[in-house]
Parts: sequence; structure tokens; C-alpha cells
Amino acid sequence: MAKRRKFTSEFKTELVLEVLSGATSQAEVCRRHNLNEDQLSKWKQQFLEKAPSLFDSTDKPSSDAEKRITHLEHLVGRMAVALDIQKKLLTWLD
Repeated sequence: MAKRRKFTSEFKTELVLEVLSGATSQAEVCRRHNLNEDQLSKWKQQFLEKAPSLFDSTDKPSSDAEKRITHLEHLVGRMAVALDIQKKLLTWLD
């Protein structure tokens, strides 16, 4: 039984971009890498379907991240107040 080949995402992307750029034909790429044209067509379709999501805004942190940031900001605030109190006590005691 033949062993299945596994291809990295970088390899797939490289081949798809080569075909989409028009540098070489899909048939040529498939011959060079001993691939079935259907397989490369599937990779190309997946690439084109997911391409628009690459430019989605990632500026909004998730609600969990927002909660964590808020919690950490509160901790920093409390630590700053405690440090100020300690500094005042040290100057007062001296």
C-alpha cells in the first residue's frame, strides 16, 4: 500500500501563488511536483475562500482578554497606591 504524502501549508501556499500569479500553468506545477490537478485545484479553492478573512480586523480583543486586562490594570493601580504609601511612610519615619 502506498504511503500518503503530507504537504506543509507553506508548500501548498507556494504552489497556489505560483499558479495564481501566472508564472506557470497549473498543469506544469502538477507535473513538476507529481500532483493530481484536482488536489491543486482544491488547495487553490481553499486559499481563495480564506483569503478575505486575512484582512478582518483583529483590533478587538476577546471578552476574556478584556477582562484579564481590566483585572491587571486594577492590580497595577493597587500596587501603585501601596508603593506611594510606603514611600510616604519612609519619608515620615526618617
